[in-house]
Amino acid sequence: MKIAARHLDKITIFDVSGDIDLANSPELRKGLLRELRELRTPRVILNMTAVRYIDSSGVASLVEGLKASRDVGARFILFGLNTTVREVLQLSKLVKIFEIHETEAQAVAP
Repeated sequence: MKIAARHLDKITIFDVSGDIDLANSPELRKGLLRELRELRTPRVILNMTAVRYIDSSGVASLVEGLKASRDVGARFILFGLNTTVREVLQLSKLVKIFEIHETEAQAVAP
């Protein structure tokens, strides 16, 4: 998994590629929590267009990011979910809880 951060105004976009699994989900969790809890970024967006697979530890990192965003009053947005990733979130009933968009343009729109 690779993570790159981009900043647009008061938005941070994490471009994630590869698999989000037990081996590397702590790295994603650390980046999300830093942006949300420490830097208080008003909107954090996760670009998942290049994510091939996510396991339960990856889902747990996303949920922790969502909880942190709610704790600080920020928005946590996912976009670009492929079929596999979307199915994992649907099976765990989380697709209704996360703010999910198809494109980056939709995710950054006010």
